[in-house]
Amino acid sequence: MTDNKNTDTKQSKATTPSSPKTHATDAPASEKASKTSSGGRGGILLGAIAIALALGSSGWVFYHGHQQATVLQNTVSAQQSHISRLEQDLNQQKQAAEQAREQLKATTQTRLKQQDSSLSSLQKAVAEVKGRRPNDWLLAEADYLIRMAGRKIWLEQDAQSATALMEAADHRIAQLNDPSLMPIRQAMADDITALKAVKRVDRDGIVLRLTSMQQRVENLPLASAVIPEAQEVEKPVVSESVNDWKRNLTTSVTDFVDNFITYRKRDGNVVPLLSPTQSYYLQENLKNKLDQAMRAVYEGNDTLYHQALEMGKDWTLRFYNQDANATRRFVEQLDELNQQTIGVDLPQKLKSQSLVSDEINTRLRRDIAPLTGGQS
Repeated sequence: MTDNKNTDTKQSKATTPSSPKTHATDAPASEKASKTSSGGRGGILLGAIAIALALGSSGWVFYHGHQQATVLQNTVSAQQSHISRLEQDLNQQKQAAEQAREQLKATTQTRLKQQDSSLSSLQKAVAEVKGRRPNDWLLAEADYLIRMAGRKIWLEQDAQSATALMEAADHRIAQLNDPSLMPIRQAMADDITALKAVKRVDRDGIVLRLTSMQQRVENLPLASAVIPEAQEVEKPVVSESVNDWKRNLTTSVTDFVDNFITYRKRDGNVVPLLSPTQSYYLQENLKNKLDQAMRAVYEGNDTLYHQALEMGKDWTLRFYNQDANATRRFVEQLDELNQQTIGVDLPQKLKSQSLVSDEINTRLRRDIAPLTGGQS
């Protein structure tokens, strides 16, 4: 714009009236002036456009920078909030870790104190055990033997083994040589006497005989068809009197007819021959009854024992040949075994068991009480 003004000034000075050449060249100068003024307006327009573009670029740059700054400010704020939350979480974790450490420290100290107390109690108990007489343990062995005798009596029905265990327990207590244990020894003597009075049953011998009979069942001969005896009918006799000719004639005709057709009346059940399948089932059922008798021997069940033998005898008499020696011998052995009594009257309680247990409670378990209290 300054250049245009200077140009106009120079042009105005050149066209002043004092110049003698102005009049000679008046028309061309006017044309030059008009061209110069139109060129100045175009430059101004271009300058304005350039200024507008510059201002627009500056505004766009400013707006874009402002937007970027806003986004950056929001991002920084979000990051600061996240950092604040992380710091809070970290502080909370530090507090929780500190509390856990303090709690663990307290628990460890408590356990160390308990272990120290337990160790002290253990040392005390060991010292007391060292000072105790070794013979005191014989009382515990006697208690164990008495308990084993009780199991033999009530679980296995074995009075003989129980007697041996009771005598061994009495021997242990006798080794203590303690007069205060005389009531216990008296109770044990009563228990041993009661066990020795129990009837001895040869269970093994009975079971062996039943096993042998069970193996001979398959060799027993089966009976033939059993037909009841026919009723005896008195035959009419012809009299010698002439007056009885009618009756004698009827008797003679009847006797003549009976030689062709015989009719006899039989009362009773007819037992037919057994099929192979039935005979197999009969043998297995008879073996099963003998097996029941064997189980009853070991269980001491006298009722079941006799019932099984009675049922076996009944089947033998009904379905096997009674004329065979094997069958008769089998039935005789069943009768012999059925006469034996396998049930025994065992004592319901051992008097010495409770006495020995009470003595152990007062002697041995009282000494171990400090150790148990320290561990708890």
